[in-house]
Amino acid sequence: MLLPFDQFAFAELKSNGKEQRLRLVFATHEISLRGHSLRRIEMAMQRMELSYLAALPRNRRSLVPDGEPMVTEIVVVEAETQEGQQQRSPQ
Repeated sequence: MLLPFDQFAFAELKSNGKEQRLRLVFATHEISLRGHSLRRIEMAMQRMELSYLAALPRNRRSLVPDGEPMVTEIVVVEAETQEGQQQRSPQ
């Protein structure tokens, strides 16, 4: 999914122990990320430098060095449609 930077509104990072959740809000979609060391992804997004993002498969997670960003889940929610409902697209 391609979302233009000019539709990016804001980012919100929350920590719950070791796990973090990053919310990226666009004019038409909201992206929720779950993982570790997501601050670097938040900063890259705010600097408009993020070009690609994907969740890492479980069998590859041990290869990521400590302190490096690791996305374990991506959920895409479309902004409210005309009918007032939301569309969810797990990635």
